[in-house]
Amino acid sequence: MTTAPDRLLRRLEWRLGRRLDGRLQGAYRTVWHGAGVDFTDLRVYLPEDDVRHIDWNVTARLDEPHVRQYTEDREMTAWLVVDRSASMRFGQSAGKESVATELAVTLGRLVSQGGNRIGAILYDNRTQLVIPPRTGRDQILRIARELMRPPPAGNPGATTDLAGMLALAAATTTRRRSLVFVMSDFIGEPGWDRPLAMLTHRHEVVVIRVVDPAELDLPDLGLVLVEDAETGEQLLVDTSDPLLRGRLAAQVGARERALAEGMRRAGVDAHRITTDQDLLDALLDLVRLSGRRRR
Repeated sequence: MTTAPDRLLRRLEWRLGRRLDGRLQGAYRTVWHGAGVDFTDLRVYLPEDDVRHIDWNVTARLDEPHVRQYTEDREMTAWLVVDRSASMRFGQSAGKESVATELAVTLGRLVSQGGNRIGAILYDNRTQLVIPPRTGRDQILRIARELMRPPPAGNPGATTDLAGMLALAAATTTRRRSLVFVMSDFIGEPGWDRPLAMLTHRHEVVVIRVVDPAELDLPDLGLVLVEDAETGEQLLVDTSDPLLRGRLAAQVGARERALAEGMRRAGVDAHRITTDQDLLDALLDLVRLSGRRRR
């Protein structure tokens, strides 16, 4: 009997696989590829080089920046870090949680080609699940099954501990340099930029921020009862009130600037994907932008 995770994976393979395989598969042709651990040589630093590869001892001795070069692995290990907090269940058509699930399963399926290992960290305030990296389609089905399992009800009054999620990811992925996909709406407690910077320092990190359009521009629906998914607080608001809309727009602008500054401090760019966006187009944009940054 075909299970729901298997149906999801088959649907995503049919929709996305052929057009994306050549861009996301493991091995040397890919946008993201394995980073080696075997040191081979030193050379003079160039402006486009990753500063994390600077050999500071040699730089100090020769009074000129030098970077370490490594033998590149054909296979890599990738991790899917997925925020499963209450705010991720918001959305008008396809909720943020549904979009994150499809993204995670699609990326897992594509990156796992060629023998690459894929693991997952599924996080909310009450439970955290770590799925160790393995190869094969059965591993993707296991991740899909866990992502489709309803999470437990959140704690009233508790906002998402994003720093805890990223710190768990940093602690779990210490064994070798990996490719890490972080999928979240980044709605939660501040202070997440430092653990994200720690993660970025060791790994290649791709941040995917999942957003619903209503979070950026409140629709005019008249009087509505709104509820904070994180805290459970409810409030009756008039969405047609221009003063309210102006205040909300200012708050959205301030939040976007704070998020951009946090990403800048962490040394990573966030790819924003909205719930009304075509998944194929979103992934192609993500690949194109990531490839441009690598070059």
